[in-house]
Amino acid sequence: MPQVPQTFFDALAVRTWCGLALAALGRAREEIDAINVYPVADGDTGTNLYLTLESAYAAVEAAFAGHETGAGPSGTAGAPTLADATRAMAHGALIGARGNSGTILAQLLRGMAQVLAADADGGSARIDGTGLCLALRHAAEAARQAVAHPVEGTVLTVASAAADAATEAEGDCGTVARAAYEGASAALAATPGQLAVLGRAGVVDAGGRGLVAVLGALVETFTGEAPGGGTTGAAWAARVRVPARSDALGTQTPVSDGPDECAEDASGPAFEVIYLLEADDTAVARLRERLDRLGDSLVVVGGDGLWNVHVHVDDAGAAVEAGVEAGRPYRIRITHFGIGDVHTGGVGRPPRERVQRAVVAVVPGEGLAGLYGEAGATIVLARPGEPPASGELVEAVRRAHAREVVLLPNDADLRHTAAAAAEQARTEGIRVALIPTRSAVQGIAALAVHEPERRFDEDVVAMTSAAGATRYAELAVAERQSWTMAGICQTGDVLGLIDGDVAVIGSDVTATAEAVIDRMLQAGGEMVTLVLGDEAPEDIAGHLEARVREGYLAVDTVVYRGGRQGALLLIGVE
Repeated sequence: MPQVPQTFFDALAVRTWCGLALAALGRAREEIDAINVYPVADGDTGTNLYLTLESAYAAVEAAFAGHETGAGPSGTAGAPTLADATRAMAHGALIGARGNSGTILAQLLRGMAQVLAADADGGSARIDGTGLCLALRHAAEAARQAVAHPVEGTVLTVASAAADAATEAEGDCGTVARAAYEGASAALAATPGQLAVLGRAGVVDAGGRGLVAVLGALVETFTGEAPGGGTTGAAWAARVRVPARSDALGTQTPVSDGPDECAEDASGPAFEVIYLLEADDTAVARLRERLDRLGDSLVVVGGDGLWNVHVHVDDAGAAVEAGVEAGRPYRIRITHFGIGDVHTGGVGRPPRERVQRAVVAVVPGEGLAGLYGEAGATIVLARPGEPPASGELVEAVRRAHAREVVLLPNDADLRHTAAAAAEQARTEGIRVALIPTRSAVQGIAALAVHEPERRFDEDVVAMTSAAGATRYAELAVAERQSWTMAGICQTGDVLGLIDGDVAVIGSDVTATAEAVIDRMLQAGGEMVTLVLGDEAPEDIAGHLEARVREGYLAVDTVVYRGGRQGALLLIGVE
């Protein structure tokens, strides 16, 4: 990624800033997790910020890649516009936002993007210092509006101070960014005096610390130099005291904060609920009121029909039902504040013991998520067109809370991402085996022979063999005319892909599926697995089951509903 200082805020500056900020949060993640004492002690604010920005960075990189290949909105190769880059950044942060701190960071980035993209749509290819001031101000205001009950001494205070300092500065983007960074740093240092819990622990606000790191990366983007003054990296750790608490076993456990910027309450709700929501503004306004009555730590960010909802509640089901009434919730994440955190009052209890072995699987649809979950797997739900990042897989491995983990990526394109996640988890002392499953049907076959009581190596070999013995196929609709291994396809054709390559081109979904199954069973097989997507014809399962029953003796068929999985149909033959 280019490291040349940027004079103006243009698309390249957005790309550079996201990359530098991601690196800064990566260096500071453990420190931020450790100083996190307000108000839930689950030690993940640094991780949540990192994962949120990782999603933003990935979206910006995808925007640049699309334009380089001529797949951008203009249809010609080149660099994206400032509007394209900032909107990609904001969208990526929104769909990848984790915890309250990550959700607020996503709203900060969205607030900046609204100003930068509006100026770009007005004809500006780049923004000067004055435009950056306006963007920082709008970001701070948007973040406050997203939080149901703002509290001073949090990242909201730090963001406001950054905007105030930037407004008072005059000059280019570098001057404005440095002023914002210095204002944020001063505000961060003052947070222990604003929140009693921070003062007692002797730490600064963790979310604010993360924002300072992000603003430091903004300074480096425009000046080429990381800001000094003893306010980054290990220097912050030297200025604050990382607290510890004694548990019943006499060990010292760092006290950390959960993902909240709202009122302190040591006996608060038991669950954190997060989901993306497709809904209109009116429905979201009603949703805010209902969720505010159900729990606390409410943050709702987004707009233009897509929202990220975060709340702490005792009744997780009611929070999800409220989302269903408002629109279509998905990527639902429910986390129980476990033994030993502030909300459950478990300070004196020992930490939960790790299980010996777990399976972590990437699953393309809600229907299969239920199937994998019933089999005991920890799920990472992948939305079509939005594959999980390596950090999301690492988090899932941690969430499995096991000494040994079998990782099933279930997608050929996730091979490198899963390998990076496995390597990161190994550095944390977790034994991880990556089985290179290329489809969810291969993952189903692997899970079917999984036996946690076996030796780890034996279990991995058995699961790998089962996955490898399963041929996989899928049906999809061609989005454009193109050359394939089976000839030229036209827009709207039904494509039957076997082991990743187009093998059949047809016009009817059921007929194409029958042709694919016939080809796969020519090499033999004992079981056909069908996973139906939401857009598959209603009667296709019956037709295909009859086809297999009448044409292939001793071959069984099993059918699952996959939900919104991207493909019309997934097929496995083993």
